[in-house]
Amino acid sequence: MDEQADTPNDGTWFGITSADNTTTQMKKIVLAVIIGVASFSSIKASAQISLNINIGSQPAWGPTGYNHVDNYYLPDVDSYYNVSSQNYTYLVNGKWVSKRTLPARYSNYNLYNGYKVVMNTPNPYLNHVQNVKQYGKYKNYHGKQGNIRDSKDKRYVAARNNRPGQNVSPRPNERSQMKGRTGHEQGNGRDDHRGNNNNQPQRGGRER
Repeated sequence: MDEQADTPNDGTWFGITSADNTTTQMKKIVLAVIIGVASFSSIKASAQISLNINIGSQPAWGPTGYNHVDNYYLPDVDSYYNVSSQNYTYLVNGKWVSKRTLPARYSNYNLYNGYKVVMNTPNPYLNHVQNVKQYGKYKNYHGKQGNIRDSKDKRYVAARNNRPGQNVSPRPNERSQMKGRTGHEQGNGRDDHRGNNNNQPQRGGRER
């Protein structure tokens, strides 16, 4: 009889109801879920920021002012350049091909001077007809856009040395030091083994 008197039969135990216990457990579960979601969101956000900023991967001849670039359209040579793969895409016999270098006919094209159109869409060459109509006006737009190599912005410290596929186009003071050398010594010779025959995205341009 005494044990029955000590144990209330109204759903409580020492003043704590079973409902209170359930509520406390639910609060703990909800709190754990909130913490988990917050942690996941933080990790995802950090990863997203990392993916969205690729300044360090952009080529030295690319234009400044872009935290992220997927592709460039190069109106002067009617080609595209993908930052991730470091490949150029252009038409060969009516078919789109991707190569590490531009076609031989553009072996003297200077990427630092040519205009580059940033295109952050996958496979922009699929809209080539529209791109030509919209950006064809930038042909022969040499030297008016600026580039990462010549930028003083500290964000581009790493990217200034990104010279995929081609040799570097000498700066004015470097050209003066190269006077008197033969064309082969200056990297103007067409030497396939050294990658100087258009294998020069930096230099690759016709001087006009």
